[in-house]
Amino acid sequence: MFPLQLILVTFSAVCSLFLFRLFLHRTGLIYAVRNFVDWVDEGLHVHLQLKVPEFTDSSYQENQFFRRVLLYVNSLASLEDSDFTNLIAGKKPNDIVLSIDDDQVIHDLFLGSRVSWHYRVKRDCENQVVARSFVLKIKKKDKRWILKPYLQHIHTVSDDIDQRRKELRIHNNINGRWKSAPFNHPATFDSIVMDSDLKSRIRCDLETFMKSKQYYHKIGRVWRRSYLLYGPSGTGKSSFIAAVSDLLGYDVYSVNLSQVADDSDLNTLLLQTTCKSLIVVEHLDRYISEKATAKTTPAGFLNFMDGISNFQEEKIIIFTMNSKEGIDSALLRPGRIDVHIHFPNCDFNSFKNLACNYLGLKEHKLFPQVEEIFLTGATMSPAEIAELMLVNRSSPSRALKSVITALHSNGRNAVKAGPHLYNSASSSPVPPYAVEEAGGVPWKDTVPKEFRKLYGLLRLKSCKKPGSSDHGDEMIYR
Repeated sequence: MFPLQLILVTFSAVCSLFLFRLFLHRTGLIYAVRNFVDWVDEGLHVHLQLKVPEFTDSSYQENQFFRRVLLYVNSLASLEDSDFTNLIAGKKPNDIVLSIDDDQVIHDLFLGSRVSWHYRVKRDCENQVVARSFVLKIKKKDKRWILKPYLQHIHTVSDDIDQRRKELRIHNNINGRWKSAPFNHPATFDSIVMDSDLKSRIRCDLETFMKSKQYYHKIGRVWRRSYLLYGPSGTGKSSFIAAVSDLLGYDVYSVNLSQVADDSDLNTLLLQTTCKSLIVVEHLDRYISEKATAKTTPAGFLNFMDGISNFQEEKIIIFTMNSKEGIDSALLRPGRIDVHIHFPNCDFNSFKNLACNYLGLKEHKLFPQVEEIFLTGATMSPAEIAELMLVNRSSPSRALKSVITALHSNGRNAVKAGPHLYNSASSSPVPPYAVEEAGGVPWKDTVPKEFRKLYGLLRLKSCKKPGSSDHGDEMIYR
């Protein structure tokens, strides 16, 4: 039995080794067969070659399409399967990316047709790069029906890659030109203090805008959207702008109207802005009140608001002001301002969000006392409360006591209004607890203090019901 067992073990080992070598041979054979099939396919079809140089002419003007192709080819999955590829460090820490090498050919498949990109690099005697180019090789019979959509596909993919990789920048106008700097504001859409339901609706509105190019073209409108942020100083308008920039990946162009020489200067500046950008005009009410000394004419500024001069698409225009009181309604009509967002002073719900962000508190024994003070009508801006928490962050109790003291010192007669978002075309009645209309007596000043406190307690109780809003805010479509 022993010799038989030895024979069986030896036979099994030999078979395993044979199968393993056959597998390796088969893998290499498949690779060779694939190369042979590609070679035969190359010989059977007539091909068209299209060159994409790095520079357009002898003046070395950069060919923007070359950069797009470079981004696109380096993103192809087939680059990972090629025989040789460069590994280089990315912009982010510990980020390693693939990069095409000199004289490398990368294949791509589009709409069932096989194409290839040949990366050519010309060097001088000192091994310095003199010229770079891509050569697109495509079957001549496929040119008519895939070339145009394929080039559009490259534009789309490279735009997406650019948007993900680009460094956000803020641009300011000085002496008729834009000066830019990196925009590294830490605010994000998740970190801003705002009613959660309102924040969700604004996010939805922004994301819907980004996907609506075809719809805007269908109805014959310029693909842009405008917002008005209004409310007292320190209520988070600037942080909101930074958060939108971070959410969408848009650069910020901050228009300083005092630096604009005339209407022509304003038009020139706007024409120099890029698509996928936020154009911000702060303190619009201040500009209107000082229009007698303004360098731009009312007609020129209205043209800007209407989008006549600013014809490039995929832009969001944001205006800010402290109050809409006394502002001509024609200036804020639909088409000039699409969405109004009210930024009120702090209420108890906003206070809790700030306490969570700055102090890490979700509950505290002093919260009921703070809530009672807010119910009496006392108020402060979120920025003021945030600063008190920041200074006293080492002792949450001391921070809350400092907020209580500050609220007491600010008095009990401030009108408290919940955050409010509405489309500017609306004519629906606005609940008094959501927004105070310009002119007239605030509703709370007509009600005795005891009833106001009772109303606040009842409203707080109703807000605790599932599905109810903390602020009674609503979006009104007009």
